[in-house]
Amino acid sequence: MSAPVPVPALVLEPRARRRIVAEILIVLGLSLGQSGVYAIVRLADKMTQAPLAGQTTTLNQSLAPNPVFDLVYQLLGIFFSLMPVALVLFLLTEPGRSAFRRIGFTFARPLRDFALGFVLAAVIGAGTLGVYAAGRALGITTALVPAALDTYWWTLPVLILSALRHAVLEEVIVVGYLFTRLRALGWSVPAMILTSALIRASYHLYQGIGPGIGNFLMGLLFGYAYYKTKRVMPLVIAHALVDIAGFVGFALFGSAIGIGD
Repeated sequence: MSAPVPVPALVLEPRARRRIVAEILIVLGLSLGQSGVYAIVRLADKMTQAPLAGQTTTLNQSLAPNPVFDLVYQLLGIFFSLMPVALVLFLLTEPGRSAFRRIGFTFARPLRDFALGFVLAAVIGAGTLGVYAAGRALGITTALVPAALDTYWWTLPVLILSALRHAVLEEVIVVGYLFTRLRALGWSVPAMILTSALIRASYHLYQGIGPGIGNFLMGLLFGYAYYKTKRVMPLVIAHALVDIAGFVGFALFGSAIGIGD
């Protein structure tokens, strides 16, 4: 009996490849790629003004003096910043294939996802504090204020929502979506992980060079975890836990805690 003939790998036509590349550029241009460009320009601007060590980067600021309108603006900002996530989930949905299941953005494995999420959060949390301290000592990181909202009844819930927003936006787009599309283009796993990590680093550079390095390392770890598990949910959980600790912790205990988004 003759050996079975191997099935050739799917090869995209040039038009299909160009369409995927254009889609990736549009999605990134509307979301984290745009943030990365602005962050690089903001870093260059800051470096021309004064040493980074003497500057401060503030996250989660008040948007209006009136507490009612401040809350409205905060919620609107969170809602509309998640529109790129809705876009990529729409783009990844195919007949008979849910985008949520496709990238593992489901609660199908809650125990495993939360267990891995807590482990990743512990590693990233400790690493973030270490990189931040080293960056401040070397003068390549600005002082970071994770939360500068006025104290209202809604302050902590909004900070938690903001942390969840960052987690979902970043992990779904720069990991789940990007890996899916780059895999379709035939990219190797190391190339996908490296590209994802570089994009993640870019949009944190407004905080200084140190956070860029720290988030690049985080991107390598998260990219490898996604490659092994094919699930973005543990990354969302880990990212949310780190940001909630940073935002809420700073709001409650002040400058004793300082980590980035």
